[in-house]
Amino acid sequence: MDRVLELRGEFVSEFFVTLYLAGAGLLLGGLLGLVLGTTLYVTRRGGIWPNAVANTLLNVVVNFFRPIPFILLAIALQPFVREVGIRGIGNEFAIIAIVVASMFGIGRIVEQNLVSVQPGVLEAARAMGASRLRVVLTVLLPEAFGPLILGFTFAVVA
Repeated sequence: MDRVLELRGEFVSEFFVTLYLAGAGLLLGGLLGLVLGTTLYVTRRGGIWPNAVANTLLNVVVNFFRPIPFILLAIALQPFVREVGIRGIGNEFAIIAIVVASMFGIGRIVEQNLVSVQPGVLEAARAMGASRLRVVLTVLLPEAFGPLILGFTFAVVA
């Protein structure tokens, strides 16, 4: 017990390092996951920008990386990260591994939550002359805001 009290300062500082790693990784992974999930949604058949090739390719990539356990993904990422010039261990690598691991799961959650938006709302915006990008930014994402927050909360807790 005496040793634990001696290391109290280390525990506190490492606690904040852990919060930094998790926060930075999930923030970046969440943003990339939002872009990935939105792209998956808008490129699906009948979507705002239907593109079968892009949608199929993105679905394959997401379905490949999403179920990989984090520790295996971190090990597999080491050679690629070292090529960029980052050591395969440490805080920078941890953030990259968290970003890569979280963005595919969050991307799928985002896509599934965007499906809950009523197609009639999107059609009405298009009928009023809104561009496709404007529909995505001002109609689709705000309409799905509640489910997206629940999905991000699930990802952070998980």
